[in-house]
Amino acid sequence: MSSKRHILTAVAWPYTNGPRHIGHVSGFGVPSDVFARFQRMSGHDVLMVSGTDEHGTPIQVLADKEGVSARELADRYNKVIVEDLVALGLSYDLFTRTTTGNHYAVAQELFTGLYENGYIFTRTTKGAVSPTTRRTLPDRYIEGVCPICGYDGARGDQCDNCGNQLDPIDLIDPRSKIDGEVPEFVDTEHFMLDLPAFTEVLGEWLRSKSGQWRPNVLKFSLNLLDDLQPRAVTRDLNWGVPIPVEGWSDNENKRLYVWFDAVIGYLSAAIEWAKRTGDPEAWRRWWQAEGAESYYFMGKDNIVFHSEIWPAILLGYNGRGDRGGLPGTLGAMNLPTEVVASEFLTMEGRKFSSSRRVVIYVRDFLERYSADALRYYIVAAGPETQDTDFTWAEFVRRNNDELVAAWGNLVNRSISMAVKNLGAIPEAGELTDEDRRVLDHSKAAFAVVGEHLDRSRFKAALQEAMRTVAEANKYISDQAPWALKKTDPERMATVLHVALQLVSDAKTLLTPFLPESSNKVYAMLGGTGVWSGMPRIDEGVDTIGGGSESTSYPVITGDYADNEATWASVPIVPGTPLSPPKPLFAKLDQSVVDEELARLEAAAG
Repeated sequence: MSSKRHILTAVAWPYTNGPRHIGHVSGFGVPSDVFARFQRMSGHDVLMVSGTDEHGTPIQVLADKEGVSARELADRYNKVIVEDLVALGLSYDLFTRTTTGNHYAVAQELFTGLYENGYIFTRTTKGAVSPTTRRTLPDRYIEGVCPICGYDGARGDQCDNCGNQLDPIDLIDPRSKIDGEVPEFVDTEHFMLDLPAFTEVLGEWLRSKSGQWRPNVLKFSLNLLDDLQPRAVTRDLNWGVPIPVEGWSDNENKRLYVWFDAVIGYLSAAIEWAKRTGDPEAWRRWWQAEGAESYYFMGKDNIVFHSEIWPAILLGYNGRGDRGGLPGTLGAMNLPTEVVASEFLTMEGRKFSSSRRVVIYVRDFLERYSADALRYYIVAAGPETQDTDFTWAEFVRRNNDELVAAWGNLVNRSISMAVKNLGAIPEAGELTDEDRRVLDHSKAAFAVVGEHLDRSRFKAALQEAMRTVAEANKYISDQAPWALKKTDPERMATVLHVALQLVSDAKTLLTPFLPESSNKVYAMLGGTGVWSGMPRIDEGVDTIGGGSESTSYPVITGDYADNEATWASVPIVPGTPLSPPKPLFAKLDQSVVDEELARLEAAAG
């Protein structure tokens, strides 16, 4: 096992304008948890943080539509999202929110550091407003034709077709997504982040990642360097973090832009976590220590914010752009080690769309199917390096053929035979060449699967782990221990010992992917204590938006350090009592496909 590393697992912040669907968690949720669980099992110090992103005009627009305050809307969906992510087994050390006083203070500190170093300046720009309500329209709520590639459907902040950053006024035939109106563009003064001042240092940093990042992520990021433009970091809005500049902080209609304060959430969450532990400086081990690593997980639509803008914010705060400067009061911080972005997941050939009801929310999914079944599908058939399509037929096939017939069958047949014939893990007699071969292959899988997981190649890692399951099933079928009970009981005991060792190894290899069912297998094998920790919901207490009034809110956390799970083949102990196995996964009837497709069509209308 390698020496201990400090590994920050920074997970994209889900937006509180509604519950999250399975397309969302395929990008930010499951991959980050697989990575974090593996690194903890390998003995490393992992800090996995995120929270709900709660500011911005879309929240205010939806709140107005529902007749509630923006805070009330954020509170509602924060609770829903927290409950859903816990149900999915995502092992956050802290999952918080952006409406805390702690977050406000950290966001304002980074703004101040950038401002004092000269990387933030004011500029009068054209802002889009609704001609009917006179309210500022968010960039993402304006669509039109991209002036660069001609794509009809480009957003006011970015074209998803060519990947270029845009301003709403750049669009051809712009229109509001809220009501279809043609927006008016009026003069407004804003603070701008001077992204061009980081072109050289960002380019040098990105080029150093060649061969380390996923090629699609690195290529996209390098292409963005060709046209970096100053980007507004404030907005005409009264819902968000106040601007910490004299003459601006009291302006109720100017706030930090939601994209700016949201990426700072990774740092503010780490600082909040440290305060909760009683060691307020503990966050520095992941953000400032030499050799500390940080991995950022998201969908591909967020690459620009994590490979260009967030590094630029950190560089500017550190004083490392074209204008130089000094680190802010928090001190210089490390840049991301890797931006781990997944592609898009579609559903039955269509793009996920909550507004068009082409969607299945995490909560609805988990009411009918197990969390591990969804986690397995996302890794095995998800959008790791290319867009993929979720289909109910494929979900049912993988559940039945791979989870039930392969992994579940291995567990059931091995433990059932041992319980029925011996009641406990048997001693192994003399091993044959085939016994040694299959055991050696099982042990060797830890290095192969581990290398894939360390490089965020989750699909390849799962495929290798499932190959060990297939080989174990073949070993049992070939050795036929059920036929040896009367003819050679000693050999039967040896075969069952080997089979149970293979089950134990496979359970460990699959733990990052399938934590809930792996915990069950651990217990069936006579394990005591906690194998792999699961998240829980605790209470957080903080000031509201940096004010003086305290409030409580749900946070995700967990006890993961003292678990039994170790990334290694651990010899099973003869004589350990075994528990009768229970099915790990439910076999799904083919009628599920028609039922779910009918439910989808009915929802879409």
